[in-house]
Amino acid sequence: METKKKSKAIVWISYILQGIIVLMFLMGAFMNLSQNEEAIKGAIAMGYPRETMLYLGIVQLIAIILYAIPRTVTIGAILITGWLGGAVATHVIHKDPIFNLFFPVIFGIVVWGSIWLRNNKLKALLSN
Repeated sequence: METKKKSKAIVWISYILQGIIVLMFLMGAFMNLSQNEEAIKGAIAMGYPRETMLYLGIVQLIAIILYAIPRTVTIGAILITGWLGGAVATHVIHKDPIFNLFFPVIFGIVVWGSIWLRNNKLKALLSN
């Protein structure tokens, strides 16, 4: 099997993108875990009961921790993708403007793109 050498710039870009995702999701998880008033208002407006905030924060935190660890990055990306799918579904159910659907989709692309940039197995899987 041919091994392709990755440039340092590409590897750094992939880690920077992954770091941005980790920071964004950590912020959301901590807002849910801390029962931040802004997070509670937003969740209630979307139809989620206040009591679910802690559990949503725990799920989000677990997903992002798994995504941040190199050995579990794939399972973390799968969990984050599920989370983002739920965000898209919530926006669709509430008939939000199409613009609101773009953010979770773009985040999902960045989640997987950051891994794809440095993972030859994922590149091979997606190129077939």
